[in-house]
Amino acid sequence: MEKVNFVKNGVLRLPPGFRFRPTDEELVVQYLKRKVFSFPLPASIIPEVEVYKSDPWDLPGDMEQEKYFFSTKEVKYPNGNRSNRATNSGYWKATGIDKQIVLRGQQVGLKKTLVFYRGKSPHGCRTNWIMHEYRLSNLEFNDHPIQVELILNLIFFILASKEFTIETYEVRNS
Repeated sequence: MEKVNFVKNGVLRLPPGFRFRPTDEELVVQYLKRKVFSFPLPASIIPEVEVYKSDPWDLPGDMEQEKYFFSTKEVKYPNGNRSNRATNSGYWKATGIDKQIVLRGQQVGLKKTLVFYRGKSPHGCRTNWIMHEYRLSNLEFNDHPIQVELILNLIFFILASKEFTIETYEVRNS
């Protein structure tokens, strides 16, 4: 049976009535882990995009929809481990601590929440662009050394609302 590719020009195009709403565990195990270890994916639905070189509004897809991408980790310094999340117009700033993603009692990945700020750090202006970075747990690499760290990104825009925050979004979508 031939696999159908639902991504055209970097934009997710699903048939009417279909929704892509995977859980954190599904994103890490069924998509990110399979992509990292070159296993077949359940569907060709997440494009590879250089997320950290683009402003969020310039990424493929509609502003009203959640956008999923595979990207590689950009390091700030050649021999360092700090991520470079600066774009032409601003930067992604981490909020809070990483959330462990656990499946059947074992940590399989981590989720980091970031907010996009316009301007230069530390004086940027907060926007309503949110990113969740999903990465595999170090335990997943014990038997498989990797050259480049692959990340799965979920990016979305929150419409302005006084009572709507990142925390309420995460509670509603857990």
